[in-house]
Amino acid sequence: MSIEISGENPTRNLTSSRLVPEDEGELSLRPRTLNEYIGQKLAKDNLRIFIEAARRRGEALDHVLLHGPPGLGKTTLAEIIANEMGVNIRKTSGPAIEKPRDLAALLTNLNDNDILFVDEIHRLNRSVEEILYPAMEDGEIDIIIGQGPSADSIRLPLKKFTLVGATTRSGQISAPLRDRFGVILKLELYTPEELKLIIQRSAELLNIGIDPSGAEEIAKRCRGTPRIANRLLKRVRDFAEILADGVITKAVADDALTRLEIDRLGLDNIDRRLLRSIILQYGGGPVGLDTLAATVNEETVTIEDVYEPYLLQQGFLTRTPRGRCATRMAYEHLGLPHPEENGGNSGQLKMDF
Repeated sequence: MSIEISGENPTRNLTSSRLVPEDEGELSLRPRTLNEYIGQKLAKDNLRIFIEAARRRGEALDHVLLHGPPGLGKTTLAEIIANEMGVNIRKTSGPAIEKPRDLAALLTNLNDNDILFVDEIHRLNRSVEEILYPAMEDGEIDIIIGQGPSADSIRLPLKKFTLVGATTRSGQISAPLRDRFGVILKLELYTPEELKLIIQRSAELLNIGIDPSGAEEIAKRCRGTPRIANRLLKRVRDFAEILADGVITKAVADDALTRLEIDRLGLDNIDRRLLRSIILQYGGGPVGLDTLAATVNEETVTIEDVYEPYLLQQGFLTRTPRGRCATRMAYEHLGLPHPEENGGNSGQLKMDF
């Protein structure tokens, strides 16, 4: 038995839930209204009520925090909120707002009820965050005029606005900032049924021939993430056009994704390498995140944000205070004997390097 510890993964961009160059043109596939938005039923239904209530009162929507794994549609939902409210949206990200004056420039240029969307809001500079508190709560910001002993602070009123923050790491948002959001919505990984509908919709927009069984096959392998679903759809289309008659069937999708080393449950090389490392090098775990990241040559944040959510949801991995552990399901999926079947001796699993 062999285990690969290092090296580049040719399918990394295909199964990453973060934006990659392959996602060029993704904007054309994004829904524009809540009626077009597929999935996230609870969050969507609640948001519909909040938006309608704000519109009837002629007020700005309360500040909204969207959190969940990357690729689930947080930016899309922010744009939908703006469309449903009939207002403009200004988009930025936490790391892009380096100084308080950057935030002040954004806030003072907003019109009544406009939306300011801040992606990766957990990465806001603390000094910037302090400026945001009175803006969110009182509709005012404090601006420092001058320097040194002659410096003076003035409070500048703002027009009513809605801050929509998005984050993949809600635990890193400070309590004072979190408490100022009136609407907090968690986005969950999508079901295969929801992803099938998304794939069929995207195929129609892209003029791709696909039958229901082909859409279902792709949906099973896209890790519960619409962004990955759209990405795989485009790659499978290439195989269908060159190796088949241009229509994506179950057989075509299965062949294409197998060639791309994406298995029937959506695991790619790095997923399988993570699980094999835990099982073969660390006896099934527990193993610390830093140690695991060094073993497979990946960043810890990438493992936590991109790979772990899906492996946890599928039941291949568990997290304990001592580290990560592989489950019996992981052994079965990789075709490895469980320690209990080896008389409790996981060391009998041999690794060839």
